[in-house]
Amino acid sequence: MNRETVFVTGGARSGKSSFAYNLAESMSIHRAYIATAQPLDEEMKERIEKHRKARGPGWDTIEEPIKLVDILSDIKKSYDLVLIDCITLWISNLLGLYDESAEYVLDDVKKLVHVCQGIDCHLIFVSNEVGMGIVPENPLARLFRDISGKTNQMLADISSSAYCMVSGLPLQVK
Repeated sequence: MNRETVFVTGGARSGKSSFAYNLAESMSIHRAYIATAQPLDEEMKERIEKHRKARGPGWDTIEEPIKLVDILSDIKKSYDLVLIDCITLWISNLLGLYDESAEYVLDDVKKLVHVCQGIDCHLIFVSNEVGMGIVPENPLARLFRDISGKTNQMLADISSSAYCMVSGLPLQVK
């Protein structure tokens, strides 16, 4: 199989998930969707349900907010394509788990990059671009922005193509 890794980024509500979903639908039949969101409030529960309904049949959904590296290691030969949505939520979850330790979060990011380089299936990453706005006011928000930026760079680097979504339009940047 010619393995393709695609990185999709953009601002909030820019069309990242829809673009990644449509791309995945065109690439493969045996697909997995790894969701990193946690239904911690009613709004997030509604968003998760909306995404589930939009996917419809033909997808195996794996909900894993923390152990993304373990899941990818376990399923690396089970699917033709894996879509991971979303990396920035995963980072936020890790920051909570690791008591805001950048070192531990970045260790997991490095493990993710390593595992992804050994997977023989198509991968699509969805991640928010959080570094184009003002400098956040508080230290945790700045830490999140910085880790997200480093993670996005690392994932874009190992990807065969990368897109930045703007107003629902994909701009291919790699």
